[in-house]
Amino acid sequence: MKVQEIGISEDVVKEISNIKQEPDWMREFRIQSYHTFQKLSNPTFGPELNIDFDEIHYYKKVGDKVEHRWEDVPKDVKDTFDKIGLPEAEQKYLAGVGAQYESEVIYHHMLQELEEKNVIFCDTDTALKKYPKLFKKYFNQLVKYDENKYTALNGAVWSGGTFIYVPPHTKIERPLQSYFRINSKNMGQFERTLIIVDEGSELHYMEGCTAPTYTTDSLHAAVVEIYVGKHAKCRYTTIQNWAGNVYNLVTKRAQVEDYGLMEWIDGNIGSKVNMKYPACILTGEYAKGNCVSVAVANTNQIQDTGAKMIHLAPHTESSIISKSIAGGGGNASYRGTVRISKKAKHSKSTIKCDTIILDKTSKSDTIPKNIVENETSVLNHEATVSKISQDKLFYLMSRGLDLEKAKELLIMGFLDRFREELPMEYAVELNALMKNYF
Repeated sequence: MKVQEIGISEDVVKEISNIKQEPDWMREFRIQSYHTFQKLSNPTFGPELNIDFDEIHYYKKVGDKVEHRWEDVPKDVKDTFDKIGLPEAEQKYLAGVGAQYESEVIYHHMLQELEEKNVIFCDTDTALKKYPKLFKKYFNQLVKYDENKYTALNGAVWSGGTFIYVPPHTKIERPLQSYFRINSKNMGQFERTLIIVDEGSELHYMEGCTAPTYTTDSLHAAVVEIYVGKHAKCRYTTIQNWAGNVYNLVTKRAQVEDYGLMEWIDGNIGSKVNMKYPACILTGEYAKGNCVSVAVANTNQIQDTGAKMIHLAPHTESSIISKSIAGGGGNASYRGTVRISKKAKHSKSTIKCDTIILDKTSKSDTIPKNIVENETSVLNHEATVSKISQDKLFYLMSRGLDLEKAKELLIMGFLDRFREELPMEYAVELNALMKNYF
């Protein structure tokens, strides 16, 4: 199979579409995206991206179909997910789960009660075939393929991802989750996630991401489009722990209608370079958008993260809370945009950025872009950068803690605002990841 080889070309793009047996319009969309990718340059802002696109695997299939019973998943893949506790989490507190390994979703399961409510929860490739009208109505409408080099690349070679449709006035009591794993060196993963939460409905979706460390670089360039209807609520929780050789370049955007609420809970711990700015476009009156994020940068890591809030209607509200930690010479910076348009009268936005720098070689910058285009709206931006308090360290050590334990306790306290937004199982996972990070 040609696409098992490294490198990208129009033939590779066509072959991916042929393997997936896609309709003509999707094949043409991929080709158009590929040519746009070839023309566009890397972003003019943020960290330098030294990606050799000729050394990336753009598609790798590990199974012939999506399994619905865990015992039917190939053993080597199953062993990988068993180690991170995915089956146990599904049984305890999830309403449904999907697992993507390399380029394809290999496992998917949903509680019967959701099927009875006509909730659609499947991988994106399946949605293209089973729900073509619904899929085409929303696909590539919120995040256009030609926005930047990496949305174009995703458009050309996308594979897998999650598709969710929640019908009107339907509340999903327990979270839905997808887990994404890159397991091969020089691998690219390009999932496409599309979520529609219809009028008066509620959804909590969670995703986890991980990869082993290799000496060569891998690339994760996903696109997420979310539609929040009138009086609807959506919460999207991410804990990404990519290995230190992964470029994580993701475009995430939500559109929120009247009285709707979109919440991004965004944890960024791994990756070599991470550029991610979850966005809310508040198109309806009284729509709300919130983002609570944490970015942790250690040795040889650059976390360039933040959020975007675009107010297009009156009485809209947004809130951004960003927590950054830089140690070991790492760089953890906030980059964000808030724009309150002329039409968005009587709107308000609050941005709070807090950073702890753990040593003299680490770095953090706050790079905001805040625009208010009418006189009846209010925007507040607060930013703090500090070191770990020596007084607090002394106090904790005087109570019997050693230096490392005292430092760990203060770092975890700094992250409390983020952890309290997580389900208990995710908070435990975050604690375990952070415990020996620095």
